[in-house]
Amino acid sequence: MAISRKEEERALDKAEQELVANTRHPALQELSDKDLSHHIKLLRERRDKAQGEVQRRRREMRGKATAKGAEAATSAAGNSTKQEVLSQAVRRLNAERTRRERMAAQVSQAELAHTALQLKQASTDQGAPLNTRHAHQGMRNAASQRPKNLIRPMELGRQRKAGAVAQAKRDS
Repeated sequence: MAISRKEEERALDKAEQELVANTRHPALQELSDKDLSHHIKLLRERRDKAQGEVQRRRREMRGKATAKGAEAATSAAGNSTKQEVLSQAVRRLNAERTRRERMAAQVSQAELAHTALQLKQASTDQGAPLNTRHAHQGMRNAASQRPKNLIRPMELGRQRKAGAVAQAKRDS
């Protein structure tokens, strides 16, 4: 479920609002890689803190933990909203980092392909063949390791048929 900006402002303090604002499109594109990593670290810490607070409040509501204040918590809605907002911001930052890494990989692959093309063109200019692999003497006949069968195939067939006829006589 989408969280409106008003709900975000209600759930976050000023510093967190600025961090989350930097995770949206125009500001996100302007962040350097170092700043991006720093923002991810900060938001993860704050998200984990909010997550712990939500878990603590839920335990208080169930009666499994002692109350932190004068009374046990009756709701964890505000902190769960805060946790969700911070989680979405971390997801946006992670997606941006992945996008930047993918772009850098594409650029490096293009540079490698360009370098390979230059090397190939330089080698053909000098008269060297494109492929240096040669067949040399070609295929050689490999001698069979199996011993030669000295019995004629016709004799084997005759014996097999005789055995089959004899078996048929016995069976009938």
